[in-house]
Amino acid sequence: MTAADIARALRPLLGDRLLRPDDDGYDGARRVWNAAVTSRPAAVARCRDAAEVAAVVRAAREARQPLSVRAGGHDWAGRAVRDGGVVVDLTGMRAVTVDAAAGVAVVAGGATGADLLAAAQPHGLAAVTGVEPGVGMAGFTTGGGYGPLIGRCGLGADNLLSAEVVLADGSIVTAGPDGDAELWWALRGGGGNFGVVTSMQIRLQPVALVLAGILMFPIAEAAAVLDGYAGIVADAPDELTVMTGFLPGPHGPTVFLCPVWCGDDLAAGERHVGRLRALGHPFVDQVGPMPVAAAVGMFAGNAVAGNHYLLRSTWVPDLAGVAAEALAAGAAAVSSPYSVLFVSRLHGAAARVDPAATAFAHRRPHQVIEMIAVWAPDDPAPQRHREWAEATAEALAPVALPGAYPNQVGPDEDERARASFGVNLARVLAAKRQYDPAGIFSAIPGLL
Repeated sequence: MTAADIARALRPLLGDRLLRPDDDGYDGARRVWNAAVTSRPAAVARCRDAAEVAAVVRAAREARQPLSVRAGGHDWAGRAVRDGGVVVDLTGMRAVTVDAAAGVAVVAGGATGADLLAAAQPHGLAAVTGVEPGVGMAGFTTGGGYGPLIGRCGLGADNLLSAEVVLADGSIVTAGPDGDAELWWALRGGGGNFGVVTSMQIRLQPVALVLAGILMFPIAEAAAVLDGYAGIVADAPDELTVMTGFLPGPHGPTVFLCPVWCGDDLAAGERHVGRLRALGHPFVDQVGPMPVAAAVGMFAGNAVAGNHYLLRSTWVPDLAGVAAEALAAGAAAVSSPYSVLFVSRLHGAAARVDPAATAFAHRRPHQVIEMIAVWAPDDPAPQRHREWAEATAEALAPVALPGAYPNQVGPDEDERARASFGVNLARVLAAKRQYDPAGIFSAIPGLL
C-alpha cells in the first residue's frame, strides 16, 4: 500500500484537509519556521479530532508508511514534517478550555503556549510554558518543558495532569494517575515517542503578574556579568528564574540577563533585579510588572521564519569556570549577526521532584545551553555557521553532563538522547516497546 492508496482511503473522511504535493495549500502545510527544512511529505492530514487522528495513524501503519506529527511544528530539525511520510497535522486543534475554580485547562493537541496563556490570563491564572509563545504545548510538555516559572511551578511535564493519546494501533486512551499510569509516567519527559497527544489536562498557576524584562550589558562586561549571575542563581529563591546568554546587538554580540520573578511580593523581586542590574552597566534596562504572556513573548522576534537554523544543546552543572569561558569565547567567535547563545536553568520546584517520578530524570539544578546558529537563506558559506555551533559545543564538552535536554537533541544523536534519560532509560525503553513496538513514532531519537 502506497501513500497514494492512503490518500484515497482518507479522502472521504478528510476531504480537502488531506493535502498531497499537487494540492493547493500543500507548500504552506509542509513549511516550518526553519527554512533549512525542505522536507516534502507524501501527504499532510489536517485533523480536527482524535477520531480523525486515529484513522490516519491506522492507515499509515497498515501501509507501512513513515509517520510524523505536527503540533506546534517548532522543532528546529523539522521532524514534524517527515520527508516522504504522512504528517498528522494538529495545527487546527487549538482549543483551550479553562476551569478557573479547579485551576485546570483542557488543551487541544495543536495549541501553543500563547493559546493557553491567552485563555488563562482573564482568570488571573497562568501556565508553565516555554519562552517562545509559538511552541506547541504537547511537544513542550511531553519533552520536559523548561520555562520562566520553573522554579516556583516546576517543568511543563510536572504540570501534566492527564492526556488523551492515540496509540500506534489507532486506539484512543487516557493516560493519568487514574488511567494508564505507566503511559502518563512516560509522557512526562519521554516526548512524543508513545503516541499522538490529542488533548491534555494542564494544571494552572495562580500567577497574574510577574516582574520580568531584559538587561543588556556591553560585551566587555561579559565575564563579570556571567560570574555574578552564577553566584546569584546558586542561592536564588524559587520565585526567581534568570535566563542569560548572548544576543545580537547594534555593534555585535551583547550579554543579557532576563529575570522573571513570579512571587506575590513584587518589591522582593525588585531587590533581586537590583542585584542583577549592579553586575555591570546595562545599556538596555527594561524590567517591570507584566502578565506572564508578555514575559513569554519577549523572545518571540528572535526566531524569524525564512532564515536557516541549526541548534546544538548541552547542559552543565553551573555557569562558571570552563562553561562561562566557553560561552564568552563562542560569543566572540560568532559567525553570523543573527546567531544566539541562550542559557536556561532548572532549579527550585523542578529540582525537588524524585527522578523516578517521571521519565524526565535529570533533576539536580543545572544549566541548559543552546547554541543557535542562524543565517540568511542566500548565505554563500553556511558551513561556517554550523562549525561555529559545533566548536562552541565542543568547548563545553569537558564540563557537560551526559546527554542533553531531550527536546533539543539532534536527529542524529541517538547515543546522547539515550543518555538524557539517565537512570530512567530502561523504563523508558520498556514503555516504548509496550506502546509502540513497531516504532511508528520517533519524536526523540534513540528509542527505536
